Amino acid sequence: MTPVRVTARGAERWARGHPWIYRSDVQEDRAPAGLVPVHDPRGRFIGQALHSPASEIRLRLLERSERPVDAAWWRERFAAAVARRVGIDATAYRLVHAEADALPSLIVDRYDRWLVVQLLSAGLETMRDTVVDALDELCRPGGILLRNDAAVRRREGLDQAVTLARGEVPRAVEVREGGVRYLAAPWDGQKTGAFLDQRPNRLLAGALARPGGRALDCFAYHGSFALHLAGRAATVLALDSSPEALERGAANAALNGLGNIEWREGDAFEALRAFARQRERFDTIVLDPPAFAKHRAAVAGALRGYHEINLRAMRALAPGGTLLTASCSFHVRLPEFLAMLTEAAADSGRRIYLRQILGQGEDHPEVLTIPETSYLKAAVIQAE
Repeated sequence: MTPVRVTARGAERWARGHPWIYRSDVQEDRAPAGLVPVHDPRGRFIGQALHSPASEIRLRLLERSERPVDAAWWRERFAAAVARRVGIDATAYRLVHAEADALPSLIVDRYDRWLVVQLLSAGLETMRDTVVDALDELCRPGGILLRNDAAVRRREGLDQAVTLARGEVPRAVEVREGGVRYLAAPWDGQKTGAFLDQRPNRLLAGALARPGGRALDCFAYHGSFALHLAGRAATVLALDSSPEALERGAANAALNGLGNIEWREGDAFEALRAFARQRERFDTIVLDPPAFAKHRAAVAGALRGYHEINLRAMRALAPGGTLLTASCSFHVRLPEFLAMLTEAAADSGRRIYLRQILGQGEDHPEVLTIPETSYLKAAVIQAE
């Protein structure tokens, strides 16, 4: 294999625990896409990396030693990732969280007996067959689906497609999350078929819902929060702008025998303003909006949006009511998120208590030296 030589700054990134080396820190590079040995400026071996010649992220650290990265290596890494997920009370969860599981640019999600995989770099794409074979041998799934339709693949010079790699994968898969069941859509649903990162927060929301009270789920999508809220609340209003999403949410409610959820099409910002005018109040509210900041330049506008919607939600809380609010925008960091909530609380005219700070589940681990592994932040707050 042709080695790639990097600058001292690039080598230092690996030494300090971050697995990426950018194009600007590559000194000598004549290697094709794939697995390459990496040398420091003095020519010393410092690791093996996934090499993406067309990407700004040129190298992704895979193995620090000169051990062969073969089928046995992949099975060992996958077995370690599986072991870290033992005890999760769900049949749908993330099995491999890319860099956080020391498997950069690789996502593997489990939906009951099936696996959905994303290969997100040109270097990893060259190892597709080895990756799929190792997963098939270790997990023995009913099928493996490649959801390689992620936009990030364009930046790697790769095509975007959804491909069946092994066996058969249904269009809809019934999965369980605690005591709730729902239908995931691995072929055409958001992400790889469902939003798995909020799983522990959804379980918490169900426990926080006031028994016999009134609950509101904004940006409900397929109703994952609403289903948990409905187990304790007397009524739940699930809001989303997509009629197709609400239709799937209603199907999920029927699957659980829940008749106390109203599925309403609408804009959450407008709905919360209307609730304020009408003096409607809710005992439990969930705000789980899509990412408002896709890049750093959008953070200021995103924070204004988060401030607006959280302010409205705080004013819609009944006395003693609870709000679980989240942001999945990576570029909005936790201190900025909490500062925004502080400002919204001050503007609400109410005494608002911070009860809990939340993050990602154990199947989406966060590595302190890799900030990109951490993007979801949430808080539970309560009105006096």
